[in-house]
Formats: sequence, structure tokens, C-alpha cells
Amino acid sequence: QVQFVESGGGLVQPGGSLRLSCAASGSIFSMYVMGWYRQAPGKQRELVAGVTRIGNSNYADAVKSRFTISKDNAKNTLYLQMNSLKPEDTAVYYCNSVPGVDAYWGQGTQVTVSS
Repeated sequence: QVQFVESGGGLVQPGGSLRLSCAASGSIFSMYVMGWYRQAPGKQRELVAGVTRIGNSNYADAVKSRFTISKDNAKNTLYLQMNSLKPEDTAVYYCNSVPGVDAYWGQGTQVTVSS
């Protein structure tokens, strides 16, 4: 069974950076399109970045040029480098396939951007 474990979140000031990691239980990253999602309080979960099996990436307009998604298939790990963070980036961040599979949602990692 596939399991994702997200880590790397925390409290950061506006303009700061964080790097999120998502470890998978199996070799899923080489088989599926993978993505980072986020859910802010009172809002629906949204896809912010995706990466294809061959490494092509795309981003939501809100994070374009600030976030970078990458993966290491050998380590079964997905990353999200987040720079120039803004208070509106505050959310719980999750990884999953694209589209997301209900059974694969993990606990997520909290990112809080505040001064």
C-alpha cells in the first residue's frame, strides 16, 4: 500500500524559505504524475505544483517563480522548495499523485508564514 509522509514545514517570516519533503513507501514517483497540494483554513485543497514521470513541472499561478518541485526517484522522495514565502502561503501541505487518490493522503506538514 502506498503511503506518503510529508515533512519540513514550520513557522517562517514573510520572504523566508522552506523545503518540504515527501517520502513514499514504494517506487511510485517513477510511475505517476506527482504533486504538492495545500489546504488553508476554510478553503478547499488545491494543487500548487506537479511533476511528470520525466521531470516536467508546472505550477499554480499563485506560486509560479517562487516554488520549485523536484523528485529523487532513487530515494522515493518528492521535494518542494518554497522561496519568497507570503502569509497567504500558510496552509497544510500534502503530496499525492495527480489527480489525488483518496487513500494516499497523508498527515501533511503545516507551513505558517507570519511575522
